[in-house]
Amino acid sequence: MALNLRQRQTECFTRMLNLNQPVNATGTANEEVYKILIFDKFCQNILSPLIHVKDLRKHGVTLYFLIDKDRKPVHDVPAVYFVQPNQTNIQRIIADASRSLYDSFHLNFSSSIPRPLLEDLASGTLNSDSIHRILKVHDQYLEFVSLEDNLFSLAQKSSYVQLNDPSAGDREIEEIIEKIVGGLFCVLATLAVVPIIRCPRGGPAEMVASALDQRLRDHLLSKNNLFTEGGNFVSSFQRPILCIFDRNFELSVGIQHDFRYRPLVHDILGLKLNRLSVQGEKGGMKSYELDSSDPFWVTNGSLEFPEVALEIENQLNKYKRDVDEVNKRTGGTGGTEFDGTDLIGNTKHLMNAVNSLPELTERKQVIDKHTNIATVLLGEIKDRSLDSYAKKEDEMMVRGGIDRNELLGVLRGKGSKIDKLRFAIIYLISSETINQAEVEAVEAALRESEVETSAFQYVKKIKSLNVSLASANSSSRSNIVDWAEKLYGQSLNAVTAGVKNLLSNDRQLALTRTVDAMMEGKPNPEVDSFLVFDPRAPKSSSGTGSSHLKGPFKEAIVFMIGGGNYVEYGSLQELSQQQQPIKHVIYGSTEILTGAEFVDQLALLGQKMGLGGAPTASSSTN
Repeated sequence: MALNLRQRQTECFTRMLNLNQPVNATGTANEEVYKILIFDKFCQNILSPLIHVKDLRKHGVTLYFLIDKDRKPVHDVPAVYFVQPNQTNIQRIIADASRSLYDSFHLNFSSSIPRPLLEDLASGTLNSDSIHRILKVHDQYLEFVSLEDNLFSLAQKSSYVQLNDPSAGDREIEEIIEKIVGGLFCVLATLAVVPIIRCPRGGPAEMVASALDQRLRDHLLSKNNLFTEGGNFVSSFQRPILCIFDRNFELSVGIQHDFRYRPLVHDILGLKLNRLSVQGEKGGMKSYELDSSDPFWVTNGSLEFPEVALEIENQLNKYKRDVDEVNKRTGGTGGTEFDGTDLIGNTKHLMNAVNSLPELTERKQVIDKHTNIATVLLGEIKDRSLDSYAKKEDEMMVRGGIDRNELLGVLRGKGSKIDKLRFAIIYLISSETINQAEVEAVEAALRESEVETSAFQYVKKIKSLNVSLASANSSSRSNIVDWAEKLYGQSLNAVTAGVKNLLSNDRQLALTRTVDAMMEGKPNPEVDSFLVFDPRAPKSSSGTGSSHLKGPFKEAIVFMIGGGNYVEYGSLQELSQQQQPIKHVIYGSTEILTGAEFVDQLALLGQKMGLGGAPTASSSTN
């Protein structure tokens, strides 16, 4: 059975609503037992893409509240809590129990509750004589957001900044790594698999891989561990591979403009938790959901925008033909709107028409939704020349540069400030060497457009470090490395290590190419230097060597530290579909970021290092 993270997470949540009893054959909790659901903001975001409010009713949930809201007592009803295990929530639960807000309390924590908090909960409810109300306490290991069947986010904000902050101490870095490991452990516990872990050497990827390996080893030693179901048939059960990367492995993808539908909708219209709001045709804002229940989104998300526009038109024409067909059969007027008023044909045709009504109505709603979204996108594309940005950035990455007049033409042309900044940064990343005069001209053009340049300065600084690293002899190189490591924490991870490596001729992302090589499991110079961790193997054999790497792997989980995006997700899904037989790839990251959000994090790092600054300050070019 293919790993389906979203389905597994939904099953766990349904069981939770069924007061952690097995769920009936229909897959719903016992609706006879009415209950109240209490969650915190973080867990609300976990639930939001998984289950619609209307579906909560099916599971017997009559009321739901945020934990920090003032609530009135509801007697004779159990309350299901789904919250993060932190001090604030524990104190609130103790207060709710001591006030006897609900008949009984079923507590579900999104990850494992630390012992000190559990003791606080016990002593707090004992002191208020309400411990009898706490019926169950469960660790649910659900601290991640499943956006699609093969896409998840740990919803951990700004990890790129935190991991690359030059002022961050070892303790702070360890805490962030620990948090990421905790989130990944939840994903693996929900899937009930112990993967083979691979990652590049050095930087956050190795730190996370090594700590996760240790966490899994420690957990596998306990008797009732979460992975026992997979443990009994390890030999016949082919384990997945978990490939862990750091955003610096391929920095450009987080910044580039893309012209495919799914990345465009996310990047330009701000898709969040599978929802977005756009200007409606008749004014006012319209809110839409875009997830696996929308057939058009699933089928056409990876197409270039013009193809999507064409597909909307095709579907509209097909819809009109089908409506005409129904009207003809039932003696209708042949109009294109099917409103049900002209149904006076014979009974058989009438029945068929009635049966096709809901399907036609639903199709029309989907067409209208995507027509509206595409219209808004088209407006943005025209206003900002987004097609030109995507095309020219692509060419720069492939050719390793751009003609100076063309470069400055784009920076002085259409587009928002952030579009121009992203373009300028891609120019930096794509150039083999830094041409000082050209860079100064770019900075002048950015200042003309009043663009804040600290993100540009930050990437320039890293770029110059990499260049000096390449040209320095070995003795001075170690000095540069020492200095750079002190200054940039982990960020020296070959941000621009040979742009040719970033993109091969067929325009496949380096990430996708590397994952493909690792799934094949054959010797390959591109990935042979990657570390291997197998939490089920004796400790000595982990870390290097690949004797126990039984490729090819049918399933992979790819995790990006420091922010992922829909471009990488789409690229990996294409890879899995192209394979024969079809392989299965799940993609996740610490958070899903738009190009603008990621550039904001680069800018913050630039400011922390005293680079860039206000667009008017001429000194910022030095």
